[in-house]
Formats: sequence, C-alpha cells, structure tokens
Amino acid sequence: MAIQEKVAVPTYTGVDREVFLRDIYPQRRPAVLRGVSLGPCLDRWTTEYLAQKGGAKDIKVHVSTVPQMNFLHKNFVYKTLPFDEFVRRASEQRHSDFFLSEEESYYLRSVGEDVRKEPADLSRQFPDLADDFHVPDFFEPHQFFSSVFRISSCGLQLWTHYDVMDNLLAQVTGTKRVVLYSPQDALHLYLSGDKSEVLDIDSPDLKLFPEFVKAVRHECVLLPGDLLFIPALWFHNTLALQFGVGVNVFWRHLAADSYDRKDPYGNKDPVAAGRALQVLERVLHLLDDLPPDYRDFYGRRMIQRIQGRTFCDCPSSLNPQIANYAQQHPVNQDGSPEKHDVSNKTF
Repeated sequence: MAIQEKVAVPTYTGVDREVFLRDIYPQRRPAVLRGVSLGPCLDRWTTEYLAQKGGAKDIKVHVSTVPQMNFLHKNFVYKTLPFDEFVRRASEQRHSDFFLSEEESYYLRSVGEDVRKEPADLSRQFPDLADDFHVPDFFEPHQFFSSVFRISSCGLQLWTHYDVMDNLLAQVTGTKRVVLYSPQDALHLYLSGDKSEVLDIDSPDLKLFPEFVKAVRHECVLLPGDLLFIPALWFHNTLALQFGVGVNVFWRHLAADSYDRKDPYGNKDPVAAGRALQVLERVLHLLDDLPPDYRDFYGRRMIQRIQGRTFCDCPSSLNPQIANYAQQHPVNQDGSPEKHDVSNKTF
C-alpha cells in the first residue's frame, strides 16, 4: 500500500517572544516549543488536584464507545457530569460507573457560559485552575480570542479539522501525538466543511480516498510542558497516548472584522471566504442549465481562473507588524536566523 510522505515537526528550545516572532511565526508552519514557562500547572495538575479545584461543577462532555471520534457521523453522545467525576472517569481505563460501556472514552472541550455567544475562557469557567496556567505572551492582549480546556481519556483520537485562527496547544499532563497537514494539501483530504472525511489516518481506505496518500504528514509527540504552534488553516488530528490535560489558546491574527462575530468557537470561515463560497454555490447552480460537456468545459475554465488568482506558495496572512518584522529579520537557507541587533527593536 502506498504511504504518505512523513515530516517531523521541528522542535525549538529557549523560545521567548522575540524568537517566536522573528524565527518561527513568519514561517507559518507548525512548531513544537519546548521549555516555555507555563506556570505551576505542570506540577500541580494531578487528577486529585483537578478534581478538588474544579469541584462538582456540571460540564457537558463527549462520551464514545470507540476511540476514533467522528464529528461528521456523530459516533459519540453528549453527557453531563460533575467536573470531579468526569476527571475520575477520564483517567480510568475501565469504569465501574459508565453511560454506554465499561471501556467508554471521555473528552472535554470547554465552552463559554453561554455556548452560543461566549468563547471559552479558562479564567471564567475554571478560575481556581486558571491562575496555575500562564499564557505565553506571543501575541498582543487585544488579539486574544479564547482559552479552551481540553481533557481526554487515553487512546482517544479526534477528527482531522482546521481552525481559522492561530493557536497554541499546551500539553500540561500526559503525552499526545499530533498529525498535521498543510492547507495546500486540502484537495487531498476529502473535506466536508472544515473536517476531513478520512477518519482513520493511520490505515486509510485508499479505494475510497485514493488522493489521501498525496498529502504530506507532519507529525510530533507532545510531552508535558510542550507547546505546539498550529497556524490557522493547518489541519490537525490528535491522539491521546495517555490521559492528558491541555489548554488551547486562540488569537485573532487577522483584522477583527475578518471574523464572524457570532462565532463563539472560532472555527467559522472568515467573512469574506464564507461569502465567496456562497457565491460559488450560486455560480455552480447556473452551470446546471448547460449540457454535461459544457459544464465540464466551463468548470475547467473556472478552476484555471481560481488557481491563477488565489494559489500561492508563500506565507501571506501575517499581520503587517509581524510581516514587517520578518522582512527586517530574514533567515538563512538552512533556516537559521541571520544575525541582527534587536536591542532597539519593538514588536
């Protein structure tokens, strides 16, 4: 069976704000950041501590009888549990108390108090735990969008999808494998909305998804204390190798009015992109009035126009401040930064 090309996600140590903005962020590629200070959460967040601090607050969680969760076909159910009970169950391999089966898996993706209006914010939903976690200062405070608490059972795998905002995935406890695919491989991922229809990325059905093998697989394993920078639009699939706790921090790297203001999850397409896709659907319906050979011909012409107008091979979504900083601080061909005096630079 044909296999995908595999690329290891690069790991950086000793990363601070300056290094991140100068050497990593402009590349618009995933990167593991090791040794960044995340606060006392690394030492404190045991299951006992989490249960004590989180208390009996009711939360809604995903419960699944299979390890590969599929959002497209909803092979899981939503259940409500006290937080301390959820932590106990999620950390177990087999359960004496359960909803569906003794070996069911649990997953928490925290949400805002009003799930239809408010983004998740660790400091609001879990204030007694939020003080333990330090958000890296890799973006401006006004760009902050959400901080999402994530807790999952060992062996749980989440579907491949993309987000429209840049984010940092902080692995606080446990280990997690993350597989990522470039936005430029979108045509090989069999998308339904923002999600890939290829559920089993390790043993894909290539008769059903023959193009999937053309996508380049970027992979890493996160250890406790690691940060993974996931640029917007990069597809990612996570597998919990152990019971684990993490925090996702999302920020708006485009102008604020680029995003849907009614989107508390931060995963709706930018306003302009959403409108363009709606117009495309209307255009395609117009072609339905033509015979098949004409639809084919004009469809190919449209593809050519789209490719000529939109396809690119370089990062383009940096905000002007970072783009300007990147131009002033280029990197060598081997990826190492050219030497510059940054003592008088502000960014």
